[in-house]
Amino acid sequence: MTGAESSAAAGALRREQRVRIARALLLTLPLFVFLLFTFLVPIGALLVRAVENPEVARALPATVQALAGWREDAPVPDAAYAALARDLGALRDTADAGLLARRLNGEWPGARSLVMGTFRKREALAGLEAAAAKAALVDGDPRWAQPEPWAVIARNGSRWTPDYLLAAVDLRRTSQGIGRVPDDQAVFVRLLLRTLGIGATVTVLCLVFAYPLAWWLSTLSARTANRLLILVLVPFWTSILVRVAAWIVLLQSEGLVNRALAGMGWIDRPLELLFNRTGVVIAMTHILLPFMILPLYSVMRSIPRDYQRAAVSLGSHPLGAFVRVVVPQTLPGVTAGVLLVFILAIGYYVTPALLGGPADQMLSYSVAQYANVELNWGMACALGAVLLAATLVLYGVYRRFASGEGLAAA
Repeated sequence: MTGAESSAAAGALRREQRVRIARALLLTLPLFVFLLFTFLVPIGALLVRAVENPEVARALPATVQALAGWREDAPVPDAAYAALARDLGALRDTADAGLLARRLNGEWPGARSLVMGTFRKREALAGLEAAAAKAALVDGDPRWAQPEPWAVIARNGSRWTPDYLLAAVDLRRTSQGIGRVPDDQAVFVRLLLRTLGIGATVTVLCLVFAYPLAWWLSTLSARTANRLLILVLVPFWTSILVRVAAWIVLLQSEGLVNRALAGMGWIDRPLELLFNRTGVVIAMTHILLPFMILPLYSVMRSIPRDYQRAAVSLGSHPLGAFVRVVVPQTLPGVTAGVLLVFILAIGYYVTPALLGGPADQMLSYSVAQYANVELNWGMACALGAVLLAATLVLYGVYRRFASGEGLAAA
């Protein structure tokens, strides 16, 4: 083959490779677009909203500028009063004033009534000079003479703020720097620890119940195992609300569980299984159990049975052979199931809300509360970012074990 023919063949091969790559990219493009708009964009929007603080900067631009460089231990400049009067007069409607009032009220209780009361008198404040605006504002509500509302406005003058993320871990900005919130207001760290604790409990219970069941299924013939797996998959075809309602019927004082225990003479009075941690853990374990069984079963099915028999033939006890030979080979399924169940568990909202009491609510309950009731999207997104960070940490741990480094170290 001549040099020209070799070059032509190489060029044809490169063109064929480019065509294959382009074809593969076109085939994966719909999936990429789907993931982009349903996964990456929402997560990006969540992270942006967790540090975005537009309400004060948008509603009170002149006031924020007048307070630039002001210290909380100094008198409020008269220009800030005049700027506040102009800014409130420039607001288009009550909805804009409501957004401002709600944002300030989140940091200083009483700001809602202060802002809305002053907004309704904005026409009387129009065109006043600094001294006259100060007198009118203080006469209308003496709280304007205090430094607290002005300090809140000054702290939130920037469009971007770390306050939501700090509040999500029970921290706040002060004149001395970043410090902890008072003990009676520190709720989110305890809520996060409770969420992780419930998630860990449910994960351990799922592993305890799923491991022997998955091993037993893996020892059956493929046809029998497939039939029994249908029973495992039945919960996937039933609404979570239906399953939670069924557990309410089963666990109530006159429910099937208490009646059965009383009928066998095991209890003298009904057990408290609803609206507490017990009911939450039972229902979540039942709902999430298939997510642990399936990864374990897929791994156990591929383990050759000859390994355990060989260990027994060499003198090992059957239980010892199982622990030393089989269990290490199932660790990929264990780590995958634990990761999947734990991540799903820490994001639960409906089950704790319906079956748990006030002391059993998880972090997702606060996310829903801020998003749907208080309409504080910044705080809701900050709490969501905390859950996302916990998920990423868990995924990093899983990747360490899945790569084999964790298994080798063990």
